[in-house]
Amino acid sequence: METDDDDAVEEAGRRLFAQNAAFITSASSVQNLPLPAPIEIAFAGRSNVGKSSLINALTGTKTLARTSNTPGRTQLLNFFKISRDLTLVDMPGYGYAKAPKDMVVAWTKLIHAYLRGRSALARVFLLIDARHGLKANDLEIFDILDTAAVSYQIVLTKADKVKGAALATVIDETETAIARRPAAFPGLIATSAQKQTGIDALRGAVAQMMAEHGFEI
Repeated sequence: METDDDDAVEEAGRRLFAQNAAFITSASSVQNLPLPAPIEIAFAGRSNVGKSSLINALTGTKTLARTSNTPGRTQLLNFFKISRDLTLVDMPGYGYAKAPKDMVVAWTKLIHAYLRGRSALARVFLLIDARHGLKANDLEIFDILDTAAVSYQIVLTKADKVKGAALATVIDETETAIARRPAAFPGLIATSAQKQTGIDALRGAVAQMMAEHGFEI
């Protein structure tokens, strides 16, 4: 049952993401990253996890982040202005085995370098496909974020594709896996970009995080 506080947080999130989101730039290396906004959030996940669709749902657009039926299409760090103080970063998908090896190596180096060295990065929203749960390469990203002391929060995608009991099992297993992770934020959010499930909760989580960092929403 939602409380008045939950409603207020979600309303703050709706206001935050009701602003006109706009593409800023793409970066293929840490050397050509844009100057950081006061606060950045990044969305990471395995290829074909539904990251672009979730970003579009979050921002209330259809084409802000490119979607494709071909996993691994996002090969760059893509930066989007959400508000004066907030930038959203769409990271390259990881774990796509059919991509050329040199491309996979380049993506991996870019992801690791950004996660370890971006001072404005306040939180990574790590997307996990609810149909498949955690994989080995997700745990590798956990290790990187824990070592770099970068806060991360798990977002389950495609939750509408999983029946209630199976979804509850995935949620329980994921929460157990992050329970002792030092940089993991304890709240898990189950979402469906297609059904709009969990989108307000995710917006609210971003708004609440910004408020905790001293930014007005």
